[in-house]
Parts: sequence; C-alpha cells; structure tokens
Amino acid sequence: MQMKYTLLAILLFFSGLVKGQNTTVRGTITDARTNQTLPLVSVSFPGTSIGVNSDNNGKYAITTGKTYTELKFTSIGYKTVIRVIIAGKEQVINVKMQPDVQSLATVNISSGKRKRYTNKDNPAVELIRQVIAHKNENRMQSYDYIEYNQYEKLQFSFINVSEKLGQKKPLHQYKFLLDNRDTVNLPGKSLLPVYMEEKSTQTYYRKKPERTKKIVEGEKKVNIVNFVDEEGVNSYLNRMYSEVDIYSNNIFLMTNQFLSPIADGAPAFYKFFITDTIEVDNKKMVELEFTPRNGNDMLFEGLIIITLDGRYAVEKARLTTNKNINLNWVRGMNVDLAYEKTSDGRYHLSKSVMKASFGLKKSGDKGIFGERTITYNNYVINVPRPDSVYAGPNVLIPEKAMQRDEHFWTGTRGRDTLTSVEANVYKNIDSLQTMPSYKRTMEIINLGAVGFKSFGPVEVGPIGAFLSFNPVEGTRLRLGGRTTTDFSTRYYLETYGAYGFKDQKFKYLLSGAYSFNNKSIYKFPNSYIKATVQRDVKIPGEELSYSQSDSFFLSFTRGVNNKYLYNDYYKLDYVNEIENHFSYALGFKSWKQSPGGSLYFINQLDNVPNTVSALTTSELSLTLRYAPHEALVQGKLYRITIPSKYPIISLDYHQGIKDLFGGGYNYQNLRLRVDKRFYLSQLGYADVTVEGGYLFGQVSYPLLTIHQANQTYYYDPDSYNLMNFLEFVSDHYASFKFDYCLNGFIFNKIPLLKKLKWREYISFKALYGGVRDENNPLLHPSLLQYPVDQNGIPLTYTLSKAPYTEGSLGIGNIFKIFRVDLVERFDYLNHPNTNRFGIRGSALFDF
Repeated sequence: MQMKYTLLAILLFFSGLVKGQNTTVRGTITDARTNQTLPLVSVSFPGTSIGVNSDNNGKYAITTGKTYTELKFTSIGYKTVIRVIIAGKEQVINVKMQPDVQSLATVNISSGKRKRYTNKDNPAVELIRQVIAHKNENRMQSYDYIEYNQYEKLQFSFINVSEKLGQKKPLHQYKFLLDNRDTVNLPGKSLLPVYMEEKSTQTYYRKKPERTKKIVEGEKKVNIVNFVDEEGVNSYLNRMYSEVDIYSNNIFLMTNQFLSPIADGAPAFYKFFITDTIEVDNKKMVELEFTPRNGNDMLFEGLIIITLDGRYAVEKARLTTNKNINLNWVRGMNVDLAYEKTSDGRYHLSKSVMKASFGLKKSGDKGIFGERTITYNNYVINVPRPDSVYAGPNVLIPEKAMQRDEHFWTGTRGRDTLTSVEANVYKNIDSLQTMPSYKRTMEIINLGAVGFKSFGPVEVGPIGAFLSFNPVEGTRLRLGGRTTTDFSTRYYLETYGAYGFKDQKFKYLLSGAYSFNNKSIYKFPNSYIKATVQRDVKIPGEELSYSQSDSFFLSFTRGVNNKYLYNDYYKLDYVNEIENHFSYALGFKSWKQSPGGSLYFINQLDNVPNTVSALTTSELSLTLRYAPHEALVQGKLYRITIPSKYPIISLDYHQGIKDLFGGGYNYQNLRLRVDKRFYLSQLGYADVTVEGGYLFGQVSYPLLTIHQANQTYYYDPDSYNLMNFLEFVSDHYASFKFDYCLNGFIFNKIPLLKKLKWREYISFKALYGGVRDENNPLLHPSLLQYPVDQNGIPLTYTLSKAPYTEGSLGIGNIFKIFRVDLVERFDYLNHPNTNRFGIRGSALFDF
C-alpha cells in the first residue's frame, strides 16, 4: 500500500513538473514545392484560441503553459498540417506545406452549407461594422506625419512556352532566353520572364496641408518588347497593379474598381462568416471569410483577420476573384496583405503580394503571369520634416536613381532577394536586344502595330494613311516620314506628300523642330519650337478621336459628305510641358482656306453676289493645360491618357490680327474645357466633359466654331455622332457630354445575359449655342453666306433657342472588345440628310 502511494506521489510530482514547464515551439514554414518561406500562416493548438502567424520570413514561435500535444498549421491555398509536439519542452519544428490542388484561377472559399443568410443579428456583420467604424483611425492618413520606405518588384512572364521552341533551328540562337524558366512560382506551370522592374521609394506624408511626396531612390527595369512606349507601358502596368489600401472604399486593380470588403457599404454586397478565433502575440483575433452576393460583380472573396483590441484593425487579408467575375482576360487574381504591429500599438502594412494570370480564355495552360511584391519598412511616425521635403512634384526621380549599382540593390532588397531566374532576366534581355535577328523581328512588329518602318535615322509611315479615298480627292495616295533620335536628339524633320487622283492636286507637309530638352518631341515632357508649312484638305468640323482623317478605315462615311476645305498653313509653335503635367503652348498661324467639292464662298457687295476664292487669317494663340497626376501611353502618332479620377483642364485663346500677312479679321476666341471621370464603385464609371467658348469680333462662318460632327460609322465619344459635317456653327456655345458605363451591373443580375459578360453604356450630349447679330450673314451680307444645296435649301445652321441633343444606349464588351450603340438624335430632325436613329460601333481593349 505504501508503494502505491509512493508511485502516486512520483507521478503527481512529474506531472506537476510538466504542467509547470512552458511548451515553446519555433521554426520556419516553407512551400513544399518551391522551398520559399510562407508568411501569414496560422499556427495554433487545435481546439483552442491560442495561435500566432508566421512572419514575413516564414518564421514562427508559439509558447503555452498547458500540455498540448499537437500543433496545427493552416493557410489558404495549402493543405492543413498537424504536427505532434512534446509538452513542456522547447523544440524546433520546421514545416513544409503542400499546395492544395487548386490553380490560381480556381481558388474557391467554401463556408459550408448555410441557409437564409441575413445581415440582421449576424455577429460577423456586426464585427465588420466595427471594422468600418474604426477605418479612419487605422489608416496611415490618421497621423499628422508618417514616412516609410518601400521596395517593390514587378514582373511579367509567359506561361508554358513550349520547351521545344528553343530546339527549332530559327530560334536556336534564343535558347539562352527560352531556357531561363521559373517552375516554382506558379505550381504546375513554367514561367518565361519577359519584364522585370524594381523600385525603391521613400514616402513622406503630411496631413495639414495634405501632401504625399515620393522620392524614388532607385529604379531599374528591362522589357523584351522595345517598340512601344516604355514609360507608358510602365505607367499602365502599375495602374493595373495599383497599391492596395484595404481601408479605402474602393480598390483600383486591372483598370477597374473593386469594392473593398470593409467599404462603408460592404454588408450590402458581401456575405461574411466567422470561421475561427485565434490568438497572436497574446492578442485575440477573429478570422472572417467573405464572398460576393453576386459572383459577376467587381467584388472579392477571401478572408481577413481582425484584431479584438478595441481598434478592430486588419492584421491579415487575402483577396481573390472568382471564376464568374465580369473581368476580361484575367483567369485568376489574388492579393495577400500582411500588417505588423509597431511601437505605438497600431498595425501597419508590411507586405503586399499581388499575383494574376491572364489569357484569351478563362481556361487554358498558356498565357501571361504577373506578380507585384511590395515590402514596407522603417516607419517613422509624427516626425515633421521641413517644408522643402514636401515641396516640388509628387514623385521625384533623381538622375542617380536610374544609375544604382548592384551593391545598392542588394542592400535594398533585404530578404526579398532575386531568384537565379529573376537575376538572369536583366542579363538575357540586354543580350537579346543587341541581336540583329531580334531587331528585325521588332521592326516588323513595329510596322504592323505602330505604323512606321524604321531605317535608322529615318522612319517611314504611317502605313494606315498610305491609301484612302473621299468624294473630293477620289483615291488618295500618301507617303511620308520623319527623323528619329538616331538622326538627332535636338533636331527633328517631318514631311509627307499626297496626291488625289480626282481633284488632281498635290498636298504636302514640311516641318522642322528644335528640342530644348534634348528629348524626342513625340514623348512627354515636350519642350520644343516647331515651324510648319502645310497644304491639305479637311472636312469642316471633323476632329475624330484616336485617328487621322485620311485613315483608310475612316474613308467609309454615311450621307452626303462632299464639303471640303483646302488649307494652306504657315505655323510657328512653341510647346513646353512641365513634369507636374501643366503645359503651355504659344503659336502663330497664317491660314488660307479655299472651298472644295460642293462648298463655296459667296458674299454680297452692293447686293451683288460675289465669289470669294479664299479666306485668309493670321492669328496668335495661347494654350494652357493642366492634368494633375496624369499617366500617358504614347505612340508614334497619339497620346492616350490612362483614365483616372483627376480632371483635365484646358484653356485656349486665339487672337486674330487684321492686315498681318494678309489676315482679314480682328477677333478674340476663348475656349474652356474640363474632362473628368467619376468612379461610382459597383455602379461603374462616368466620363463627363463640360466645354464652353465665346468669340469676340465679327468674322465669317469658317472662323466660327464649327461643331464637331461625325459621319463615319465609328462611335466617337467626343463627337456628335448623328450631326452632319458643317451642320452647326456658333460664336458662343456651351456643351455637356456624358458617357456612362455600368460595367455589367444590370446584365450581371440576369441569368442568361450574365454569362455573356456584356456591359451597359448610356450616353447623352447637349449643345447650346448661337450666333450674335454681328456675325449673322443675313444681317451683314459682306460676310460669307451659309452654304445651301442646289435647291436653295440651307446646309449650315445656327442653334436657335433649342439645344442640339442626342443620346445612345450601348452594349459593350462584345467578344471582350466591341461596343455597339443605338444612337438617337432628338432635335432638328427637319434638316436635310438627317437621321433620327443610327447604329455605331467601336472597339476598345479593356479589362
């Protein structure tokens, strides 16, 4: 009996020792396939709320005084791992996690079978509302001052390029490039990197007056495609892969607005479910999963981990898209956000990783893969800096930033070191671009995509204008060219010659420019002076967006289109653009207009009709333009502003001077225009243009504002698509243009239509204007009379008390590219050659 008590005492003693000793487990968690460390893995004791997350380097450490014998490791996209541990001991357990058998394009979050989901009395929704209520205090902008450093890496790769490609004889010389593959970053896929960009930036934020200043300390990039605007492509890619702020109501990705799961109105669009409670650094947290109520809308699904310390801050988030979302070209996308607690008890973003795969179809094993990784560190809070730090442009890129050596990048990357494949990208593409065969290939692509054929210091084009036709010239041939930066970075020459076989007249352009900033005059920022001599034809009032008037594809028009002007120009222009996208231009133009086709110039002198052969004008001009935060994609012939929420304001002033180089009129013409895109979250976006003009002085109708008409079958958002050329003129006017895209908000709710991924468009345009008595040729016969047809019916009008209005209903995203509009004209239907309705089409590449 005594032996029993002795044994019992020994057991109790040792069990007391075990209970009294802490269990500490630490280690590193990696991906079993890639061996890369895994951040944000949940580590917990099963059946308890005690847990931690692995840090950005995949390391974890968890301690307890209780006698648990198992440890659980969980992360979205990976199989759960449970490891046996020894209670009461300090031990190291490294874990390799196997990816779940789900591709990036098919990540689904299942919350189990739930019935009759409702927001009412839902603890998950109540928790989200607490997060929403505390958003402002958790954002970085709640501080008076904050600064931090960020390192970012953006890369794009082709998916599953055939390994046999490099073995083919014509491509054997590219084997060094084709063999540089990444087989670990996207499980089951082979990635061929073609674009790499790295950037190190120091950011300074001040609340009052509000100002964010970014200083780029280092930047390097390389791109396999060298025929496009590199800076424009860089701007567009960064626009696609914008920095994600989960505390904003809307998150801009892939040129679309996604509603944040913690947006003010999130409970109306998302379903929320509490899936776990954990403990990180002795702080209780809750894990919530969320799914969109409608899978076609621009919404995320995923999870967020919320702190329960009274701040209700986000500690971790994963945002993904589902397969039904109305998003073009994107097979799958996810964003991982990690936040770390700083010395003031707040959680700040420490790492953001965004990955997306693209393809022509939602399914398929080939396509493009892109990844952007941003690491944030060295936060400095509420330390004011001198005003000089915040002054100047929003983004400052010193010259030394592009000249950093490898020692700088090694220190900047920190633990985000480049893989061997990534490191080879820089070397391989630099070598590729020196190869003659590659240069020839790029020239062929350049000719087809951009329209110019390069011959070193000279390029010939554009090919789209070589052949066209119109009622006045008949068949028109044109050949032109210009010098490139290989000729000179200071001096630029441009010319073309054109001939119409019907009017049998030769047209031409000769121009020369001098660049003050030693850069191409075709790329931002411009600073040049340019002299031009030109003779060519033009349709009065034709100003089509994104195209030249002598393009072959715009030769097809509707209705009667035979009123042309032969224009002789002598121009001198000075243009200066500033990095903050404020620009100004000064110009002088001597301009002679002669009628062509069925157009004529007639006035009356002493009640006797008099034919006028030409109208000559000399004018000075000033143009001011401001486009804050503008990002551009620039081609050989055009600039496209990447849409953003910021307005574009332009002001034009023209001063006509009588008797200067034969000028016949004194006048002052003033025009103001404002363009703005309004993002409406789940309701899409609207492009709004407001414009007004006023001409002071007495002039003939060719010098009035000839309103922008369109007689092609292309839908032009900037023109009046059912107005005829030269139909309306004004000396004062105000216009309003509204183009609204619902982004599928309605079609996404209709069972059959939502599979087509169509998007709805609504547009409306209104034009108010008129001509004062002093410019009315009926009251002043010495002015040129408005043209009439052979039956004496007027062809040109002024706007009376009623405005000109038209509207359209359109369906976009047809086959992911095309838009078709049914346009209706509401006013002035009694004018000759007018149609009340018209079908117009356009094409647009968009996500």
